[in-house]
Amino acid sequence: MTCLPSPVPDVCVRVLMSIGACGPYAHVVAHFEPPGPGGEFELVSVAPERQLPAEYLPALRAGLLEGLDGVTAAVLITEGSFSEVDSSEYGYRIAGRQAGRAALVATGLLPPEEAGSLRWARWPGRPV
Repeated sequence: MTCLPSPVPDVCVRVLMSIGACGPYAHVVAHFEPPGPGGEFELVSVAPERQLPAEYLPALRAGLLEGLDGVTAAVLITEGSFSEVDSSEYGYRIAGRQAGRAALVATGLLPPEEAGSLRWARWPGRPV
């Protein structure tokens, strides 16, 4: 089992498929840390329910697991937002996948060139 080797703070993902029309929308800010003593994946959200409804957390979790691709981490969601009209489980799954991949790029577990495929993700030190 591979563990995230170092922290990656402030990974911000804002999925916005189309401006002015219906489409998946999701927004989260995540802090990634190496896993705790058990080495298991952990997801905790401290974002208020009014910012990130709990109903989207299972899809976000599934996306994070896909994006991390077997690398374990502890993930803290600190912020989020949603749209009454455009948010969906699909959007949060995309957000999770992009956030997980961003953490892998930031820690060197994926090559910097991979950042170019992360359309909606931003993080400190992101390669151009």
